[in-house]
Amino acid sequence: MFVAYNKVQRAVLETTLNIIIQKELQATSMALIAKESGVSTGNIYHYFKSKEDIVNELYKAIVTFNGNYVREGIDKGLTIREKFELGWERVIALGQKYPEGFQFIEQYSFSPYIYDEVKKEVYTGGWCGPMNLLYEEAIEQKLFNPLNPKMMVQMHYGTFVYMLKGHLHGVFELTNDSIHDAICSCWSAVKK
Repeated sequence: MFVAYNKVQRAVLETTLNIIIQKELQATSMALIAKESGVSTGNIYHYFKSKEDIVNELYKAIVTFNGNYVREGIDKGLTIREKFELGWERVIALGQKYPEGFQFIEQYSFSPYIYDEVKKEVYTGGWCGPMNLLYEEAIEQKLFNPLNPKMMVQMHYGTFVYMLKGHLHGVFELTNDSIHDAICSCWSAVKK
């Protein structure tokens, strides 16, 4: 997830993510990040101005990674239906393969710790932007009911978030069939 960063930045971001998932954001201090990452506080401050900057960079890194991951699925599809299915399959796969990143994004997307300009990047730079465009195209081609595409994407995302949470908490197992059925149900919910 953090391959674009140097060794020190990567250690700080990975450690911060692990601490936040285990102990919550309020319990995450610069001293704890330094101790757990093995990076001196001075070196951390060389790359990040504050804990808030680390958290925002963490958020941006995960959103960028997620966006690239989902776009790979969308780009493989030939039809709108294939792109729809492949895109949502990749969103679900992200939560399964990278549960810490999924939990962080889910928990802190609307947190006051995340700067407003960074929050806006989610809707354009992450996977939401390409999915929004896909839904717009489906509406233009009269495949979907003419609703707000951004709202529709978020409506479907909410479905998959709760499926992933149930899976991660051991309530039920997500199988290829159940994932496919859920994606087909979302398509059916908005199709004309």
